[in-house]
Amino acid sequence: MSEKKTVIFALSTCPSCKKAKELLTRHNIEFVLAELDTMDIESRDKLLEEVKKYNPRESFPTIVVDGGRTVIVGFNEPAIKKEYNIA
Repeated sequence: MSEKKTVIFALSTCPSCKKAKELLTRHNIEFVLAELDTMDIESRDKLLEEVKKYNPRESFPTIVVDGGRTVIVGFNEPAIKKEYNIA
């Protein structure tokens, strides 16, 4: 089984973002975390443009799997569990 490349665009203070991170961590799913509110303005602006490609509403969390093959917006537990085959 190949590992999926997962990026979570999040905010450090977002409760839904924390739930998504906790769910993936609890099931040993590796991900790259980009917390936009902890970055300098230039980096944040670049990442916001990236988020817009996958989620025009720019809401958080935005979970991007395998370069956009799957995009999950918000803490959508059923969608996350389905994507990662979590029971």
